[in-house]
Amino acid sequence: MDYDIKDKKLAGKGKLRIEWAGRQMPVLNLIKERFARERPLKGVRLAACLHVTSETANLLDTLKAGGASVAICASNPLSTQDDVAASLVLDFKIPTFAVKGEDNKTYYEHLHKALDTKPNITMDDGGDLVSTIHAERKECLREIIAGTEETTTGVIRFKSMEAQGVLRYPIIAVNDAKTKHFFDNRYGTGQSTIDGILRATNILLAGKNFVVCGYGWCGRGLAMRAKGMGANVIVIEVDPLKALEAVMDGYRVLPMAKAAKEGEIFVTVTGDTSTIRGEHFRAMRDGAILANAGHFNVEIKIPDLEAMAKGKRRIRDYVDEYTLKDGRRIYLLGEGRLINLAAAEGHPASVMDMSFANQALAAEYIKKEGKKLENRVYPVPEEMDKEVARLKLDSMGIAIDRLTKEQERYLHSWELGT
Repeated sequence: MDYDIKDKKLAGKGKLRIEWAGRQMPVLNLIKERFARERPLKGVRLAACLHVTSETANLLDTLKAGGASVAICASNPLSTQDDVAASLVLDFKIPTFAVKGEDNKTYYEHLHKALDTKPNITMDDGGDLVSTIHAERKECLREIIAGTEETTTGVIRFKSMEAQGVLRYPIIAVNDAKTKHFFDNRYGTGQSTIDGILRATNILLAGKNFVVCGYGWCGRGLAMRAKGMGANVIVIEVDPLKALEAVMDGYRVLPMAKAAKEGEIFVTVTGDTSTIRGEHFRAMRDGAILANAGHFNVEIKIPDLEAMAKGKRRIRDYVDEYTLKDGRRIYLLGEGRLINLAAAEGHPASVMDMSFANQALAAEYIKKEGKKLENRVYPVPEEMDKEVARLKLDSMGIAIDRLTKEQERYLHSWELGT
């Protein structure tokens, strides 16, 4: 079995972390039990480009229980948990190509290693696997039925490909499942981003001016958690509807040019490039802290910061201090990469439980229905989404009501009125 990991000796610790995460993923465990009985993915080769974490390991184990042959590479150079990668190789016999801190060349070599398995299904987190197939590994297209995408960033990329007529196989937008973006993006990103910032800096959030760039589901969650810890939250938006929502939720909304002068902590969650750039760095206070919670390290324009700095040093793990020519210092966390995975452990397992349940069920759906799909981006089927929510409620011991026959008739009629 081919693989590339940091150190096989770390496997024991990784196995314990995987077990701990698995205890908090009851929905995925129920799916795994059914998969082990029914083997719905028998004969499927699956390549995943995901964050190599303890939660992901439980997803891969579920897919393998369903009969799939699985290989994984990292979807971000700083998100890999090396002990988990070691356990995936030694304990789960899953080809794994991921080393925390790998350079860009190694990152893409690992993508190609995963594609060497000639997958029938791809699982992406950010879109790099699919884009590499379309750009450099077109021979893989002969074997592929369809793929899934975990992130807002990836879905945006694939919808752009669809609009331009260049998408060569169907994609299920797992990111857009309600049980994913309502919970994973809002509660997962909200908590884990704060966790990453605090682990990297050990600062007090209470009383700080905390600037959230972007008020999508991730931004909503982040603003809510920062406010809950006593921060004064400022929201940056380009969408008037989202900006209005942020105002009505009780936050200040400012243009970035004004927020740059007031902010003490800045976090980007836009999915777009150059959200914070040179003119904003020039306006910032001494000691401003910058972090990114979007998928790629392009939201903070690091080349502008590098060009403006007269000096740079690593003052703490995951904290780079840039000294500007006028003596002001700006602190960049996690090299501008996903701070919740660069400096912390990513989303809690109980949140990823729903996201990865969607991934597992989407793989099963692709095996059954994939050849009927066109080369476009599809939403997760509504019934699948509701089934994940139902299983989650069951696992929490929560029961809900059902409509009566009379209520169902009323909702489906047009004759009844005043």
